[in-house]
Amino acid sequence: MNLSQEEWEEQLAKDDNALILDVRTPQEIEEGYIPNSTNIDFYLGQDFLNEIEKLDKSKNYYVYCRSGNRSGQACAIMNSVGIENAYNLEGGFMNWDGAIEGE
Repeated sequence: MNLSQEEWEEQLAKDDNALILDVRTPQEIEEGYIPNSTNIDFYLGQDFLNEIEKLDKSKNYYVYCRSGNRSGQACAIMNSVGIENAYNLEGGFMNWDGAIEGE
């Protein structure tokens, strides 16, 4: 499910069962990341899928990439392995105006 930047941040703030998932590359993460996020690089292909399948399916996942494209695909993959609640950050990290670490 796609959420606007405001919806994503608002919903995340109220969610006690949330996990933030960053699907960008290590190089992109060096430019900064949303605090408390876990990274699984979307471009790892089969290894990405293997890591997704290990995730706790009862959690709510807030997923982002640079622009919202990879994270949208990641949400679809997550849904296909039984993770019902995966929320894509529309516009991605490049439009994020919330807290950032590692800049």
